[in-house]
Order: sequence, then C-alpha cells, then structure tokens
Amino acid sequence: MPRADAGRGHGLPRPHLRRPLDLLCSRSAGRAGGTGPRAGPVDRRERARATHGRLGALAHRLRWGTAEERQVRSALSLAKLYLTEYVLRHGDGSAGDLAYGERMIRFSDDAAADAVEAKYPQAIAIVAAEYGLTETRPGANWGSSTTSTADVADFLAAKQRTEPASPIFSWMATAAPRAADGTEQNWGTATLPGVQGTKWGWADAPPQEVASASFGPGFTVAAHTRGGPADQTADVLGALSTILPGRGGPAATSVPPHTTGSRPAPVGSRPG
Repeated sequence: MPRADAGRGHGLPRPHLRRPLDLLCSRSAGRAGGTGPRAGPVDRRERARATHGRLGALAHRLRWGTAEERQVRSALSLAKLYLTEYVLRHGDGSAGDLAYGERMIRFSDDAAADAVEAKYPQAIAIVAAEYGLTETRPGANWGSSTTSTADVADFLAAKQRTEPASPIFSWMATAAPRAADGTEQNWGTATLPGVQGTKWGWADAPPQEVASASFGPGFTVAAHTRGGPADQTADVLGALSTILPGRGGPAATSVPPHTTGSRPAPVGSRPG
C-alpha cells in the first residue's frame, strides 16, 4: 500500500513560529456519564494561534487551539487510535485483535494496522461517524486517511469522559521507547507537564511531518507539525508558555501502571 507518511497519524500544525504547528487543548474532566460515540466535538471557549499548523491541548478550564485546529491533515499514525477504537468496540473480541490494538498504540506497528484495516476496512469511517469527527476521513488505505488536531483531541477527551479505563490509555501510557521501525517515541506533546500517555506519528517520505497526541488528568492535547520531532517539541513547549506563562519547560511525566498485562514484541518493519 502506498504510504505518504511514516508512522501514519503523526502530523500536526504549529503556532507563529519558524515552522507550521497546530495545537489544540481540550478539557475532558466533567460528568462521567454519557456515551462515548455520538459525543461530538468538545466546545472551545478560547482559541489562539500557535505556529502555522495545529496543536490541541486542554489546560484547567481553558480550551485552546490554533486557527488551523480544524484543518484537514494527514492522520499519519494517529489513525491507529481510530483503528484500535474500532477493534475494541466492534471487533470479534479475539486475542489477535487485542494484540493488534496494543501493537498499534505502543509500538506504532504498521503491520498490525494493515491487518486490522484488511479485516475491518470500514473502521475509520465508522469511528469518525460515531464520535462526530468531521475532519476525519478514510483514504485508499489507513496511511492516506485524514483528520484534524481538533478531532484527535476531542476523540481522546470523549474517551476520558466515557471510558477512562479503556486499554487505549494504558497502552499510550506504556508506549515503547522506540517504535517498531526504530523511531524514538519521546517528543512533541509527550514533553508537556502532566502528560501520562502519548501516541506519535511521522511521515515516511519528505517533506518531513510529525504528529503527537497525549492525555493527562482532565485534559487531552494533539499537535501536527510540518517539521521534525525536535521542531514540534520546541513549538509545543513554546505554545504552552503562551497559554500558561512559566509552564513552558519540559517536565517528568506521571505514568499509570500498565493494566493489560500483555507485552507483545513489535511486529512489522515499516515506519510509524
């Protein structure tokens, strides 16, 4: 399958910096009731422009995003969040499906994503419809699917409200130091204070493009940058200092214990 991105699902816009960046913050705390699907996007009270791109995050009671938070962009490997959601909610419940989900989130394993897409070709479209993700659309294959940082942050926020014990969060919290293709997984939104788990994405071929999405207590954040991992980290931390002065430095993350028990070896050699 043709792949326009490495780690498909890793792409984010940026603030008024040297590189484009999309940043969106969404608050997920609140009522625990309600259903996840059909939850729709989270309302935003405040929006600010970050680098020329996209980043989503939630800080306290503030919902903040760049002007491009709704711009349609390559989903990169963030599409694996949607594939995993489908497997967990609509799959056949097999051990194989569960293993695919864990590999996609913890190792960003393309081979696992290919297997899930072959088995459930409608997965991304159905999850997008269920959660009201208006900029999320399937492509010829999962690697060419699109989304927005707003959709990613809102999806994770809805999951936090309605299914906080989802394996998606425990897998994000125990992501491998390196992905199945050897890419380091330690940059972007993962460097923000309070983050407990992250999913990354990156493009396989030029131009360079990366994305990341994280969650923490009561918040979710997603970013997409036309640049590399270091570019996104700098832009995300810079954007944070604009939202919350004095909070722009990296902080150690608090990671909850892994609850699924299984730790499959990474499968597949393709990026993301």
